[in-house]
Amino acid sequence: MDQIKWSFSSLKQYINCPKQYQELKVLKNYEIKPTPQMRYGTDVHEALENYAKDGTELPNNYKRFAALVDPMLEIDGTRYPEYKMALDINRQPCNWGSGYWVRGIVDLLIISGDTAFIVDYKTGSDRYPDMKQLKLMALMTFAHFPEVHHVKAGLLFILHNNFMPDEYKRDQIDELWGAFTPDLERLKLSYENDAWQANPTPLCGWCPVTSCEFHRER
Repeated sequence: MDQIKWSFSSLKQYINCPKQYQELKVLKNYEIKPTPQMRYGTDVHEALENYAKDGTELPNNYKRFAALVDPMLEIDGTRYPEYKMALDINRQPCNWGSGYWVRGIVDLLIISGDTAFIVDYKTGSDRYPDMKQLKLMALMTFAHFPEVHHVKAGLLFILHNNFMPDEYKRDQIDELWGAFTPDLERLKLSYENDAWQANPTPLCGWCPVTSCEFHRER
């Protein structure tokens, strides 16, 4: 078996439904078609990236988001909008495109001395926030920026004016990786045993895997 490559989103997809993960990521029988909500999220992220990078004016329908982002841009430090980071199997920084074990993109990363500030923009609901994404981004930041010993992070639900913060310290690295170990072990076993159990939920009707026995249209 080749080395498993993963990201926060792909691991979450596996957790939600191993069968869907297999069909999309392993067999590549299906693909997720962008929805209007997904396209909106992409457009907002691009606009905020350019705004943080060089002050490009936000489109009229996004101008209201400036008040949420401006406090972050006032932090004294080096900005890294939409910053790509990858780690190899030894959890060391590596090339984004090849030889990686895990990778991810931080929507906005600011390095200020020994402190990093991380923000992940969300254009969806804030009812069920998943803070584990921030843990992974913090771990990657610790690896890519050895001078950083403290990470202040948060999910910014821009449509709800809601910022959910968390903080991490370098001496928590082993503990933070432990948050992902059980799910990564499950993923490894699925590959080794070619076992991909479907996990039926009320969302099955929107799943692209139409051949699944639990798909609503069957």
